[in-house]
Amino acid sequence: MTDLLDVKDLWVRFPTRKGQFDAVRGVSFRLGRERLGIVGESGSGKSMTGRAILRLIRAPGQVEAAHIKLDGEDLLQKSEVEMRAVRGQRISMVMQDPKFSLNPVMTVGDQLIEAYRLHAKGTRAEARAKAIEMLEAVSIRDAERVMRAYPHEMSGGMGQRIMIAMMLIPDPELLIADEPTSALDVSVQAQVLQILDRLVQDRGMGLIFISHDLNLVAQFCDRVLIMYAGRVVETCDAARLHEATHPYTRGLLNSLPRFDAPQGRLEVLKRDPAWAEAPSVGPE
Repeated sequence: MTDLLDVKDLWVRFPTRKGQFDAVRGVSFRLGRERLGIVGESGSGKSMTGRAILRLIRAPGQVEAAHIKLDGEDLLQKSEVEMRAVRGQRISMVMQDPKFSLNPVMTVGDQLIEAYRLHAKGTRAEARAKAIEMLEAVSIRDAERVMRAYPHEMSGGMGQRIMIAMMLIPDPELLIADEPTSALDVSVQAQVLQILDRLVQDRGMGLIFISHDLNLVAQFCDRVLIMYAGRVVETCDAARLHEATHPYTRGLLNSLPRFDAPQGRLEVLKRDPAWAEAPSVGPE
């Protein structure tokens, strides 16, 4: 399988009053046209890794890596102007709580049209047709009504689908989804995942799915990276996630309730300081 994305020795650093803080420390992985899950607790560096790939870490934050290659092109060597052609057009990112990323004073249609014309430079009529096509692609039934609506008129699930539609308008090669289902109920969550799965398969995209839900990632993704304190402590096939061996991954799994093995009291995750100092696990 040809690598779509190749990240090697990625570091994200922030200066603080107490000295330098390393939010991401030596992360390396490769991604083909597949679904890669990144899991871990809050603060483990998952979202920072996604943002660093797109060079969205602003000063005084610093991003360093041996390379971040997209189709063989090192994104770290590109200027900010060149990166604007990458963001959205080649790599799109759905942020956490995407409904709140929409502009509250613009209609959904105007925002989708603006996203299309920014990258495709087409006419407004072409942009409108593309926007309606993408809304229908994410299973929104009355696309014309949604085009006229404002973000506050949409439910959480609808807002999630609208943001996914907006990110997919330029036909990106890679989609980074940062906790795209965290605020949704189980039934809507399943619908959003089906949409993402279908789009990845139909378009041959790569997907980085960032989540704290191990069971969800095990069911949805192909491979999984487990992050702790800015490092990758283990990688495994998603279908074999429940056979993971690292004590941190085992602790996360054991702290989850299970219908097939009910427990009176769930285990409390016990952390070992040595986990944070061990080298990151590289790509397999």
